[in-house]
Amino acid sequence: MDNLVREITIVGGGTAGWLTAGVIAAEHMANSNSGVKVTLVESPDVKPIGVGEGTWPTMRGTLKKMGINETEFFRECDASFKQGAKFAKWVTGKEDDFYYHPLVLPEGYEKINLAPYWQPESDKVSFADAVSFQGHLCEKGLAPKQITTPEYAHVANYAYHLDAGKFSAFLQKHCTEKLGVRHVLDHVTVVNSALNGDIASVSTNQHGDITGDLFIDCTGFHSLLLGKHYNIPFISKKHILFNDTALAVHVPYQNENDAIASHTISTGQSAGWIWDIGLPSRRGVGHVFSSAHTTVEKAEKELRDYIRPTLGKKADVISIRKIPINPGHREVFWHKNCVAVGLSAGFLEPLEASALVLVELSAAMISEQLPANRDVMDIVAKRFNKKFLYRWDRIVDFLKLHYILTKRTDTKYWRDNCLAESIPEDLQTLLTLWRYESPWQLDFDHADEVFPSASYQYVLYGMGFETSARRTTRRSDNLELAQMTFQKNAQLTKKLLAGLPNNRELINKIKQYGLQKI
Repeated sequence: MDNLVREITIVGGGTAGWLTAGVIAAEHMANSNSGVKVTLVESPDVKPIGVGEGTWPTMRGTLKKMGINETEFFRECDASFKQGAKFAKWVTGKEDDFYYHPLVLPEGYEKINLAPYWQPESDKVSFADAVSFQGHLCEKGLAPKQITTPEYAHVANYAYHLDAGKFSAFLQKHCTEKLGVRHVLDHVTVVNSALNGDIASVSTNQHGDITGDLFIDCTGFHSLLLGKHYNIPFISKKHILFNDTALAVHVPYQNENDAIASHTISTGQSAGWIWDIGLPSRRGVGHVFSSAHTTVEKAEKELRDYIRPTLGKKADVISIRKIPINPGHREVFWHKNCVAVGLSAGFLEPLEASALVLVELSAAMISEQLPANRDVMDIVAKRFNKKFLYRWDRIVDFLKLHYILTKRTDTKYWRDNCLAESIPEDLQTLLTLWRYESPWQLDFDHADEVFPSASYQYVLYGMGFETSARRTTRRSDNLELAQMTFQKNAQLTKKLLAGLPNNRELINKIKQYGLQKI
């Protein structure tokens, strides 16, 4: 018997399971006799958490590789455009306190670092507005493309907001009908080991033993394979990221033609923050908070107060779902012939939509480096673990960055987030550097960073961080180029504000007419 990797068995559905199945099945020709066989086993009784409604621009490429039509995706998944995140009340807590983390790179980013040239003018224009046009588009509720722009192409870089439940069902249909994924709806009762410690099969109630050469754990927080079967330790990050509870609610629009926000809105509260995501049919709103700094009752009141301007008295009775969060991740993600993807690998918090992008990145690396046989699997596993431990650490750093530069001292939550002992050492080192040098492309170790230096610039300078001006000159200093680049951005902003439709208008047209295929 050979040891080739021919059968991939995914345990668990939801977005993580079906996205992983689709990425692997599309690349490895699961719908052909010579391709890899992909089976997904999921319990008929376990409902997905279903609040992961924000994505990254990478999702466009992922869906395209899976052969998904973008028009069909919009129609079936209650999807809308996302062009970044607006952070309100994170710096001072006042009504006029907000900044943007857009999805476009600063203008001319490959040629010049505009941050040092913007800093002397920081009291006149925000960093995001000085170097990019996307904050203006978001403020006006405009879409990132036109109906004549082909599917997955863009005028302004974009991601999606979507209904997570509908997205999972959409992916399931696509994977089973077009990509050749075998779907087994059954309970996994036992995980069976081989003599070498690998997983040989999983036993089910009605379908017997289901074998596999590689098993992918997508069982959510249960982590049935990696956590419970292999007892891989969980590394808590709660001492860094305090939020451990979320309250989620679906908020209907007052009118069917109400504007759809073209960005995620994140609004600081007394001991956490509220997310607000606009879909065509409703808004997804939730309050993520630290139970060590407030009570569920107070957090719920803040959430109901937030939605009251829209719902009126209904805000007091609308049903709210409570979701526990344990911020952290597994010690390793690939052990023996089992790799965890999604919540079974870990979760930090909803900030910056890092959960779904980790699913995408994990599925992509598994697919791209799928071991040809068991002999090389441990090599790939070691590489995978090294890569993703690094990625998780950098995500922790970036999420923490949003908290540590606050000027809010009104509650213990915001004060505690600034304590040195809660700030990772690598992040502290970078902050020291950035007091004298603006973040730039060589500040990080990997070419494919999850969050590039541009993202750090948007958050740092959005939060009012100051980098001291250099006292000496450099040959590469180019004030003329900087001024030309600022001017180019201003001209582009004016052009796009005049030429792009609003978010709902374009979504309605997509549903009615469809987008052109490239």
